[in-house]
Amino acid sequence: MIFRFSLQQFLLQQCFVFAVIALLGYWFSNLGLFILAAVIVSLAWNYRHLTRLIDWLWQKNLLHPPESNGIWGHVYDGIYRRIRNYRNKQKELNFRIRQFRDGAEALPDAAIVLGLDYSIRWSNKKANRLLGIRWPLDAGQVITNLVRSPQLTKYLKSGDFSEPCSITSPRDSAKQIEFRFMTYGDQQYLLLARDVSQLILLEKMRRDFVANVSHELKTPLTVMRGYVEIIQDDDSLPAHWSKSFDTIEQQVTRMDRLVQQLLVLSKVEVHQDDDIRMQVQMPKLIEQVIEDISWLNKTKQHQISFEIDPRLGILGVESELKSACSNLIVNAMNYTAKSGKINICWKKQEGYCLFKVTDNGCGIMPDDLGRLSERFYRVDKSRSRDTGGTGLGLSIVKHVANHHKGQLIIESEFGQGSSFSIKFPVDESYQIR
Repeated sequence: MIFRFSLQQFLLQQCFVFAVIALLGYWFSNLGLFILAAVIVSLAWNYRHLTRLIDWLWQKNLLHPPESNGIWGHVYDGIYRRIRNYRNKQKELNFRIRQFRDGAEALPDAAIVLGLDYSIRWSNKKANRLLGIRWPLDAGQVITNLVRSPQLTKYLKSGDFSEPCSITSPRDSAKQIEFRFMTYGDQQYLLLARDVSQLILLEKMRRDFVANVSHELKTPLTVMRGYVEIIQDDDSLPAHWSKSFDTIEQQVTRMDRLVQQLLVLSKVEVHQDDDIRMQVQMPKLIEQVIEDISWLNKTKQHQISFEIDPRLGILGVESELKSACSNLIVNAMNYTAKSGKINICWKKQEGYCLFKVTDNGCGIMPDDLGRLSERFYRVDKSRSRDTGGTGLGLSIVKHVANHHKGQLIIESEFGQGSSFSIKFPVDESYQIR
């Protein structure tokens, strides 16, 4: 039974005992002897309960404490309440841990809890099957000692876990494993690893299919264009047939442009090795792009202004950079009204190199901004058809930016104009002599 301690009651009891001892000492005319006897009895009683407490804490494996009255009863009851509360919290904690582990075991991915030094604290069974990590046998081991991969070591040293890391499986060279790190608590990381071999294979099959179909379409399109041009050269062709063949020629041209864009997209989607990068003179490249597409500006007569740093170059793949710049400038020309303003910028700014195309055209609705870089996504399909748009241009630009460690940023206000920027890391630039 648990008794609630009362200081007032305890003091009254002590006063009563002291009064009885004083009265007896006075009655027998020996107050000192009675006080000494009371002190000895009190010390003996207290030492007895101290030994019982020590024996209960260290010797006996019992939950309930010894029985006693008075102040020691309150001490025993207080310790018992603390132990009971601790055990209840321990049971709740164990229940939560079991829930976490059951949930982690149910995951389709390998789940590993790591310390700040990347040492293993816990892992599920999937980690054993996928990475060969055995828990608790491998507890305390650093993850890079068990999963040996230069890519993973470099990834961990960088400390940037915003993007996943993909490596070849240490147990099966035919498999690709994707790692994702995230902070878990104050002093831990949660590592999720999954087999992405099938996804990579499907993506490769898709790219190969697009590339092969695009290559196969080039020949029949060239033949169709040739025959259409031959027929169009016939001056005796009736007017209604001439108009029909003009329409066919426009659609063949549009189809050919789509095939060319698909080929470019399938090429830039494949990450090239860094060793094929070379110094690209961006000012000269931009000037060449403007010259190549100057025919687009003959009708609309846009006011094009430039803000070009003539000595700023960048390391990259020239054909990809040219395709990205061309797509952004052509988009600005197509979607800006007659005599509109277009500004083309290439300069170093705030720790990065900026290529930016700004126009005062029709602008883009906020709901469409997030989807512009999707394949075949077009804001206004009818207008895109009139301008020859394929919906692949910005997707190509995004892949080129990612390939060059850059970032595509789109800003627009509907009815006011748009701004398309590619930010390249400044350490990828160089000074043109």
